[in-house]
Amino acid sequence: MPGLLTSQSPSGYRHKKPRNYRAEYRKFHSSTKAKKDRAGRNKARRSAIKAGRVKKGDKRDIHHVNGNPRDNSAGNKRVMLRRRNRAIK
Repeated sequence: MPGLLTSQSPSGYRHKKPRNYRAEYRKFHSSTKAKKDRAGRNKARRSAIKAGRVKKGDKRDIHHVNGNPRDNSAGNKRVMLRRRNRAIK
């Protein structure tokens, strides 16, 4: 079921703990840095769509080679499969 995390207590009983999306947004996604990074990712995606390199639903991401989503120079962006891009640590 989406939004539920399973964890195991010391007694070995597994229980489901509901995910607190409001706290998660407040803690991580609402910071100025996170907003600017997200805007940079969206800008890169929009420019790739406009150039015809990707399209909606094609299961591809725009990879930022240097890891900085705000650096949208041509040499820093690559189109790759979503699962491969998100597996990069």
